[in-house]
Amino acid sequence: METRVETITGHDGHTFSGFLAVPDSGSGPGMVVCQEIFGLTDYIRGVCERLARLGYVALAPELYSRIEPGLVLDERDPSNLQRAFQAMQRLDVPQAAHDSVAALEHLRRLPEVGPHGTGVIGFCLGGGLAFMVAAASDPSIAVCYYGSAIPGHLDHADSVTCPVLFHFGADDEYISAEQREAVERAFAGRVAEFHLHPGAGHAFDNHNSALFSRPEAAARAWEQTVAFLGRHLPAAG
Repeated sequence: METRVETITGHDGHTFSGFLAVPDSGSGPGMVVCQEIFGLTDYIRGVCERLARLGYVALAPELYSRIEPGLVLDERDPSNLQRAFQAMQRLDVPQAAHDSVAALEHLRRLPEVGPHGTGVIGFCLGGGLAFMVAAASDPSIAVCYYGSAIPGHLDHADSVTCPVLFHFGADDEYISAEQREAVERAFAGRVAEFHLHPGAGHAFDNHNSALFSRPEAAARAWEQTVAFLGRHLPAAG
Protein backbone atom coordinates (compact mmCIF):
# COMPACT_ATOMS: atom_id res chain seq x y z
CA MET A 1 0.00 0.00 0.00
CA GLU A 2 1.27 3.44 -0.93
CA THR A 3 0.48 6.45 1.24
CA ARG A 4 1.28 10.08 0.51
CA VAL A 5 0.19 13.64 1.19
CA GLU A 6 -1.87 15.40 -1.47
CA THR A 7 -2.33 19.17 -1.86
CA ILE A 8 -5.97 20.05 -2.52
CA THR A 9 -7.22 23.39 -3.79
CA GLY A 10 -10.56 24.65 -2.52
CA HIS A 11 -13.06 26.42 -4.71
CA ASP A 12 -11.83 29.80 -3.38
CA GLY A 13 -8.15 29.01 -4.00
CA HIS A 14 -7.34 27.97 -0.42
CA THR A 15 -4.95 25.02 -0.38
CA PHE A 16 -4.93 22.27 2.21
CA SER A 17 -3.44 18.83 2.60
CA GLY A 18 -4.97 15.39 2.49
CA PHE A 19 -3.75 11.93 3.44
CA LEU A 20 -4.00 9.47 0.54
CA ALA A 21 -3.84 5.67 0.67
CA VAL A 22 -3.56 3.71 -2.59
CA PRO A 23 -4.28 -0.04 -2.80
CA ASP A 24 -1.59 -2.49 -3.83
CA SER A 25 -3.35 -2.84 -7.19
CA GLY A 26 -2.39 0.77 -7.89
CA SER A 27 -5.90 1.92 -8.80
CA GLY A 28 -9.54 1.66 -7.83
CA PRO A 29 -12.65 3.63 -7.00
CA GLY A 30 -12.10 6.70 -4.83
CA MET A 31 -13.42 7.37 -1.34
CA VAL A 32 -13.16 10.69 0.48
CA VAL A 33 -12.91 10.15 4.24
CA CYS A 34 -14.30 13.02 6.34
CA GLN A 35 -12.75 13.43 9.76
CA GLU A 36 -14.14 13.40 13.29
CA ILE A 37 -13.89 16.44 15.56
CA PHE A 38 -10.39 15.35 16.61
CA GLY A 39 -8.93 16.15 13.18
CA LEU A 40 -6.93 14.06 10.78
CA THR A 41 -5.86 11.53 13.41
CA ASP A 42 -4.19 8.13 13.23
CA TYR A 43 -7.69 6.66 13.43
CA ILE A 44 -8.89 8.54 10.32
CA ARG A 45 -5.70 7.67 8.46
CA GLY A 46 -6.37 4.10 9.49
CA VAL A 47 -9.82 4.26 7.91
CA CYS A 48 -8.09 5.28 4.65
CA GLU A 49 -5.79 2.28 4.97
CA ARG A 50 -8.72 -0.06 5.69
CA LEU A 51 -10.38 1.15 2.49
CA ALA A 52 -7.14 0.78 0.53
CA ARG A 53 -6.89 -2.83 1.65
CA LEU A 54 -10.35 -3.32 0.13
CA GLY A 55 -9.18 -1.85 -3.18
CA TYR A 56 -10.21 1.80 -2.81
CA VAL A 57 -8.12 4.95 -3.26
CA ALA A 58 -8.91 6.84 -0.05
CA LEU A 59 -8.31 10.54 0.65
CA ALA A 60 -8.83 12.24 4.02
CA PRO A 61 -8.72 16.05 3.68
CA GLU A 62 -7.43 18.19 6.54
CA LEU A 63 -10.64 20.08 7.26
CA TYR A 64 -9.25 22.12 10.17
CA SER A 65 -6.75 23.81 7.85
CA ARG A 66 -8.68 27.07 7.80
CA ILE A 67 -8.84 27.43 11.59
CA GLU A 68 -5.55 25.85 12.67
CA PRO A 69 -3.41 23.99 10.11
CA GLY A 70 -2.06 20.73 11.48
CA LEU A 71 -4.51 20.60 14.40
CA VAL A 72 -4.79 16.97 15.51
CA LEU A 73 -6.08 16.01 18.95
CA ASP A 74 -5.27 12.56 20.32
CA GLU A 75 -8.59 10.92 21.14
CA ARG A 76 -6.80 8.51 23.48
CA ASP A 77 -6.59 11.40 25.97
CA PRO A 78 -10.09 12.12 27.37
CA SER A 79 -9.02 15.68 28.21
CA ASN A 80 -8.88 16.41 24.47
CA LEU A 81 -12.64 15.94 24.05
CA GLN A 82 -13.43 19.47 25.22
CA ARG A 83 -10.68 20.90 23.00
CA ALA A 84 -12.16 18.97 20.08
CA PHE A 85 -15.62 20.43 20.75
CA GLN A 86 -14.08 23.90 20.85
CA ALA A 87 -12.34 23.29 17.52
CA MET A 88 -15.60 22.13 15.96
CA GLN A 89 -17.37 25.26 17.23
CA ARG A 90 -14.74 27.38 15.47
CA LEU A 91 -15.19 25.45 12.24
CA ASP A 92 -17.25 26.92 9.41
CA VAL A 93 -19.15 23.71 8.70
CA PRO A 94 -20.64 24.76 5.32
CA GLN A 95 -17.12 25.74 4.21
CA ALA A 96 -15.79 22.38 5.42
CA ALA A 97 -18.46 20.74 3.27
CA HIS A 98 -17.30 22.79 0.28
CA ASP A 99 -13.71 21.72 0.99
CA SER A 100 -14.86 18.10 1.15
CA VAL A 101 -16.48 18.52 -2.28
CA ALA A 102 -13.17 19.95 -3.53
CA ALA A 103 -11.44 16.86 -2.13
CA LEU A 104 -13.91 14.66 -4.01
CA GLU A 105 -13.15 16.52 -7.23
CA HIS A 106 -9.39 16.29 -6.58
CA LEU A 107 -9.66 12.55 -5.99
CA ARG A 108 -11.54 12.04 -9.25
CA ARG A 109 -8.69 13.67 -11.16
CA LEU A 110 -6.01 11.37 -9.77
CA PRO A 111 -4.69 8.81 -12.28
CA GLU A 112 -5.14 6.06 -9.66
CA VAL A 113 -8.91 6.69 -9.72
CA GLY A 114 -9.41 7.55 -13.38
CA PRO A 115 -12.79 6.34 -14.70
CA HIS A 116 -13.78 4.59 -11.48
CA GLY A 117 -16.53 6.05 -9.35
CA THR A 118 -15.85 8.16 -6.26
CA GLY A 119 -17.77 8.18 -3.00
CA VAL A 120 -17.63 9.71 0.47
CA ILE A 121 -17.61 8.31 3.98
CA GLY A 122 -17.57 10.24 7.23
CA PHE A 123 -17.59 9.76 10.98
CA CYS A 124 -19.11 11.99 13.68
CA LEU A 125 -18.57 15.55 12.33
CA GLY A 126 -17.59 13.83 9.10
CA GLY A 127 -20.82 11.83 9.00
CA GLY A 128 -22.71 15.09 8.66
CA LEU A 129 -20.21 16.40 6.13
CA ALA A 130 -20.56 13.23 4.04
CA PHE A 131 -24.30 13.88 3.91
CA MET A 132 -23.70 17.50 2.87
CA VAL A 133 -21.31 16.39 0.13
CA ALA A 134 -23.93 13.96 -1.15
CA ALA A 135 -26.50 16.79 -1.24
CA ALA A 136 -24.19 19.38 -2.82
CA SER A 137 -22.31 17.21 -5.32
CA ASP A 138 -22.63 13.90 -7.13
CA PRO A 139 -20.69 11.17 -5.35
CA SER A 140 -21.33 7.59 -6.40
CA ILE A 141 -22.12 6.59 -2.82
CA ALA A 142 -22.26 8.08 0.69
CA VAL A 143 -21.70 6.36 4.04
CA CYS A 144 -22.59 8.37 7.16
CA TYR A 145 -21.52 7.16 10.58
CA TYR A 146 -23.49 8.88 13.40
CA GLY A 147 -23.66 12.28 11.72
CA SER A 148 -25.28 14.49 14.33
CA ALA A 149 -25.68 17.34 11.81
CA ILE A 150 -27.83 15.25 9.47
CA PRO A 151 -31.23 15.72 11.19
CA GLY A 152 -30.84 19.50 10.93
CA HIS A 153 -30.14 19.33 7.20
CA LEU A 154 -32.98 17.08 6.07
CA ASP A 155 -34.36 19.90 3.95
CA HIS A 156 -31.54 18.91 1.57
CA ALA A 157 -32.46 15.22 1.55
CA ASP A 158 -34.10 15.40 -1.87
CA SER A 159 -30.78 16.59 -3.32
CA VAL A 160 -29.10 13.32 -2.33
CA THR A 161 -29.40 11.08 -5.39
CA CYS A 162 -26.72 8.46 -4.66
CA PRO A 163 -27.13 5.31 -2.55
CA VAL A 164 -26.56 6.22 1.10
CA LEU A 165 -25.85 4.18 4.22
CA PHE A 166 -26.57 5.48 7.73
CA HIS A 167 -25.09 4.01 10.92
CA PHE A 168 -26.39 5.07 14.33
CA GLY A 169 -25.74 3.91 17.87
CA ALA A 170 -28.87 3.11 19.86
CA ASP A 171 -27.36 4.82 22.91
CA ASP A 172 -26.03 7.91 21.13
CA GLU A 173 -26.50 10.88 23.49
CA TYR A 174 -26.03 13.34 20.63
CA ILE A 175 -28.64 11.89 18.24
CA SER A 176 -32.11 11.13 19.61
CA ALA A 177 -34.42 8.33 18.53
CA GLU A 178 -36.77 10.98 17.12
CA GLN A 179 -33.95 12.42 15.01
CA ARG A 180 -32.98 8.99 13.71
CA GLU A 181 -36.59 8.30 12.78
CA ALA A 182 -36.78 11.63 10.92
CA VAL A 183 -33.75 10.64 8.83
CA GLU A 184 -35.32 7.28 8.04
CA ARG A 185 -38.62 8.89 7.03
CA ALA A 186 -36.80 11.36 4.77
CA PHE A 187 -35.19 8.49 2.88
CA ALA A 188 -38.14 6.09 2.78
CA GLY A 189 -38.42 4.46 -0.63
CA ARG A 190 -34.93 5.58 -1.60
CA VAL A 191 -31.74 3.56 -2.17
CA ALA A 192 -30.77 3.88 1.47
CA GLU A 193 -29.87 1.61 4.36
CA PHE A 194 -30.18 2.27 8.09
CA HIS A 195 -28.40 0.29 10.76
CA LEU A 196 -29.05 0.87 14.45
CA HIS A 197 -26.41 -0.68 16.70
CA PRO A 198 -27.56 -1.78 20.18
CA GLY A 199 -25.25 -1.00 23.07
CA ALA A 200 -23.33 1.58 21.05
CA GLY A 201 -23.16 5.31 21.57
CA HIS A 202 -21.55 8.05 19.54
CA ALA A 203 -18.22 7.42 17.77
CA PHE A 204 -18.38 3.69 18.46
CA ASP A 205 -16.08 2.91 15.52
CA ASN A 206 -13.15 4.86 16.98
CA HIS A 207 -10.98 2.10 18.42
CA ASN A 208 -8.46 4.66 19.73
CA SER A 209 -10.97 6.13 22.18
CA ALA A 210 -11.69 4.05 25.26
CA LEU A 211 -14.53 6.45 26.01
CA PHE A 212 -16.40 5.76 22.77
CA SER A 213 -15.12 2.51 21.25
CA ARG A 214 -17.52 -0.43 21.05
CA PRO A 215 -15.62 -3.13 19.15
CA GLU A 216 -18.55 -5.47 18.47
CA ALA A 217 -20.72 -2.71 17.02
CA ALA A 218 -17.75 -1.36 15.05
CA ALA A 219 -17.01 -4.76 13.51
CA ARG A 220 -20.66 -5.31 12.60
CA ALA A 221 -20.98 -1.82 11.10
CA TRP A 222 -17.79 -2.21 9.07
CA GLU A 223 -19.02 -5.52 7.69
CA GLN A 224 -22.25 -3.80 6.64
CA THR A 225 -20.27 -0.94 5.12
CA VAL A 226 -18.07 -3.30 3.12
CA ALA A 227 -21.16 -5.11 1.82
CA PHE A 228 -22.80 -1.79 0.87
CA LEU A 229 -19.69 -0.65 -0.97
CA GLY A 230 -19.53 -3.99 -2.74
CA ARG A 231 -23.10 -3.59 -4.00
CA HIS A 232 -22.94 0.04 -5.08
CA LEU A 233 -19.24 0.90 -5.72
CA PRO A 234 -17.35 -2.37 -6.06
CA ALA A 235 -13.57 -2.40 -6.19
CA ALA A 236 -11.95 -4.51 -8.88
CA GLY A 237 -11.13 -8.04 -7.85
